Amino acid sequence: MRITPIEIQQHRFKSRLFGYDTTAVDQFLEMLADELEQLYHQNNDLKESLARTRTSLEQMREREKLLQQTLITAQKMTEELKDQARRDAEIVIAEAHIEGERVLRDANERRIQLVGEIQEIKRIRHSFRNSLRALINNHQQLLDMDIDTLQIDLQQHPEKLQALFADDITDDDLSD
Repeated sequence: MRITPIEIQQHRFKSRLFGYDTTAVDQFLEMLADELEQLYHQNNDLKESLARTRTSLEQMREREKLLQQTLITAQKMTEELKDQARRDAEIVIAEAHIEGERVLRDANERRIQLVGEIQEIKRIRHSFRNSLRALINNHQQLLDMDIDTLQIDLQQHPEKLQALFADDITDDDLSD
């Protein structure tokens, strides 16, 4: 039976001729002692349970704190990785732009060089064509001339013969 503080306050012992009934007082004290012992054990059990709960709570708080720190660290690392990836991408893009500009510059220089070479080839072709036409005209004139007239004219003016064949005849050919 549980004894409450009110029951203890309201409990009245039977009185006898010389005072209270000692047996009743002893029984009440025994019951009160048993109840206090149970309360003491119960209180100790509750204290131990509270200590375990507090320890468990502290461990959980430490775990939560560790998890929060881990999460913050992971977030920082993620941000750092993103920033590094962004910087790397910007570097790659900048290098690609520089390389692209270099390729375009080289291609433009090569184009200018080829245009110059083409113009030089056209100039040489034009010069060759003009020289060939002049040579053909000279030969045509020779063919059209009367052989006798040519002999007389060439005898009187030997420099004409040399001028007509200047491209074809060398000094070695004349000495033979």
